Amino acid sequence: MKYVVVTGGVVSGLGKGVTASSIGVLLKACGLRITSIKIDPYLNTDAGTMSPIEHGEVYVLDDGGEVDLDLGNYERFLDIKLTRDNNITTGKIYQSVINKERKGVYLGKTVQVVPHITDEIQEWIERTASIPVDGKEGPADICVIELGGTIGDIESMPFIEALGQFSYRVGKGNFCLVHVSLVPVLNAVGEQKTKPTQHSVRGLRGLGLAPDILACRSAEVLDENVKEKLSQFCHVPADNIVNLHDVSNIWHIPLMLKEQKAHDSILKVLNLQSVGGVPRMPKLDEWTERARTCDSLNEPVKIAMVGKYTGLSDAYLSVLKALLHASVACNRKLVVNWVPSPDLEETTCEENPEAYHTAWNLLKGAEGILVPGGFGDRGVQGKILAAKYARETKIPFLGICLGMQIAVIEFARSVMKLPGANSTEFDPDTRSPCVIFMPEGSKTHMGGTMRLGSRRTYFQTSNSKAAKLYNNVSYVDERHRHRYEVNPEMVPQFEKAGLSFVGKDETQKRMEIIELPDHPFYVGAQFHPEFKSRPGKPSALFLGLIAASSGQLSTVLQSNSKIKKPTHKKVTPNVYLNSKLYPNGHINGHTNSHMKKPLKPLGNGNGNYYANGNGLQV
Repeated sequence: MKYVVVTGGVVSGLGKGVTASSIGVLLKACGLRITSIKIDPYLNTDAGTMSPIEHGEVYVLDDGGEVDLDLGNYERFLDIKLTRDNNITTGKIYQSVINKERKGVYLGKTVQVVPHITDEIQEWIERTASIPVDGKEGPADICVIELGGTIGDIESMPFIEALGQFSYRVGKGNFCLVHVSLVPVLNAVGEQKTKPTQHSVRGLRGLGLAPDILACRSAEVLDENVKEKLSQFCHVPADNIVNLHDVSNIWHIPLMLKEQKAHDSILKVLNLQSVGGVPRMPKLDEWTERARTCDSLNEPVKIAMVGKYTGLSDAYLSVLKALLHASVACNRKLVVNWVPSPDLEETTCEENPEAYHTAWNLLKGAEGILVPGGFGDRGVQGKILAAKYARETKIPFLGICLGMQIAVIEFARSVMKLPGANSTEFDPDTRSPCVIFMPEGSKTHMGGTMRLGSRRTYFQTSNSKAAKLYNNVSYVDERHRHRYEVNPEMVPQFEKAGLSFVGKDETQKRMEIIELPDHPFYVGAQFHPEFKSRPGKPSALFLGLIAASSGQLSTVLQSNSKIKKPTHKKVTPNVYLNSKLYPNGHINGHTNSHMKKPLKPLGNGNGNYYANGNGLQV
């Protein structure tokens, strides 16, 4: 296993995550298998309890891991599926060491940062790097590791020490350090300054690590004399200094690295320059075309993003990326109208009329409306008003997680004439609880207690827009993150009033997708489709929103209907009776056609069913 470690200096927010992802893309294009690890030095066990305003979005993995948003970059760029262990935090490391100490693993020794914490970090890296993430068997060729924070941060020190030891542990030729640093321009002077990078590299060396590659962030292309100066004072060959200047879209970053032959520099350090004597050359034709297409788009599609974290775009990073993927697929230039949901409310009209009118003008000027997920009651009324506007004016609408719940509440209030309808999250005593707390949820512990990760949604009809967008498959697996869900007891009332629940879970009690059949595009999803969107494979529901907003939905739906569906051999499902397996549905000489009640899925996704002594359970 080879390792590429990406560190950052001078300031935070330089784009280490995009740099690490782009390095992965470049090396993957050279024919190598890549996996990724993100190290976050904070004490939280995971990102699940952190505010999006402070740390950006919480990204959710298939296994239910709530992780740093940079893992979303890795998955999107590399088209891989990571695990919760691919996000290392100080909290996880210390918790693991303390658990071992309590069990007596250290045999009475004094437990210290060195060697116990540093050893745990190294073992975690080696263990996680060996997990295949690309659907193939066996470990990857290279693990790209990003160290969060900035060199010199006190909380990063154990990880810096561990990585120093790790470079010695894996040996020369198996470890490459890429240091991302800032080369600023002072307005008063007007020239690119190298001193911040010099100090950053000096600090890194003082901690026992020497960079093999320098990735210099700047607004403009680096001057050649600046490169020479950095090479001289940072002790890095000029050929190993790459410039990552500002670009029109981040898909250009891997191409910039290729143009500067960063792959040659990295592969040389890792002794991977050739295969059978033939030099490795990255193949990025599809990536190049995608970046150029994105730049050439002129016809806009305006989407109103109605949320309460609109002051920080990273709070909705995956949603933005999913919108971008879909808009490029529809040959439209994405324009996002940021609408703070509290500004749509009547109280804002009284307190700040200007903000109120601005918000409503942005909403009304959009061709599509999206209400993303969220927690808490602030701005909820504004989201309800946005859903109502979309429903009444026939503007394409997509509600995600809380956005779907909002649409259900609005429908109950406006169409079903239940003015007090609400979620028990916002009004525990509501007389019309449209949305309720999940039975298995915890009200005392916040971290990791939601319905998390990949869950299966079964389509109830093939005639819905959502089913057609997913190519009329019988089910889809999407990622979830929620504590509240639509009240199943009220579903018959909703359906009678005209709201269709076109997607449900295997128990038929959890509502996953809603639609308004008489609306051009009014869809809500309890899951988060944005987490599985990829640059070349946009999320189906986001594609539907953009297509509907740009007048292309019928074309997209017709195109999907022409896709040949896979045929499956008809088999008789297995049945479980009192925990015992009866293959092919035969129980005491009777097939499942003799059961008193209809078959229901077991819930493990393998097509099996379950029964009790009185017949199959419903």
